[in-house]
Amino acid sequence: MSVTAGFTPAGVPVSGDAHASPLDLQIVPLKALPIVGAAVLFVIYAIASNSMWALMLAHVAGGGMWTAVDLYVGLILGPIMGGLSQPARVEFASKFMPKMVLLMPTLVMLTLAAGFQIAINYGTLYQGNANQPWLVASMVVVGIMAIIALGILEPANIAVLFEMKKPGPDVEVIDHLMKRFVYTAGITGLMQIATLLIMTRVATQ
Repeated sequence: MSVTAGFTPAGVPVSGDAHASPLDLQIVPLKALPIVGAAVLFVIYAIASNSMWALMLAHVAGGGMWTAVDLYVGLILGPIMGGLSQPARVEFASKFMPKMVLLMPTLVMLTLAAGFQIAINYGTLYQGNANQPWLVASMVVVGIMAIIALGILEPANIAVLFEMKKPGPDVEVIDHLMKRFVYTAGITGLMQIATLLIMTRVATQ
């Protein structure tokens, strides 16, 4: 698909204009780093103190937000973005993607680190525990989701931002990477439902 040289109506420079200025955006939103640092310190405190309240807060809050973000991006934002023009999708991505750079790794860290410590404390990972098969199944599903989030979603996210910072960003490349991001988020969102079914089974066993 050919792209008109210059700037789109949304003000996003596109490929074909050698004189277009790259978008002024931060790949890593520095203002959010203190929040991420606070989350990391809280998880460290929760594990070091072995506080069940702190561990549960980190695990439930992290898991809940991870599930909500995946489902929202994949099942709500995805169809909306699919109906937008390419310039509009690029403009949206320039505002949305930097926030996801820090959000997804933080949620994955909160959920997995605290959840593993909780499983150890309750002994549900030990042989002979009635919930062990369920916990193992949950860890397999969550492990796959973590690999997808950190190995596919995050690289696609960062690739979009680097492309946008080029003097003449290729809208086709950005559009392709955004579709990969949204579709993958939708897949992990559906996997989150499986995790919810497993964990509610464990909680009521």
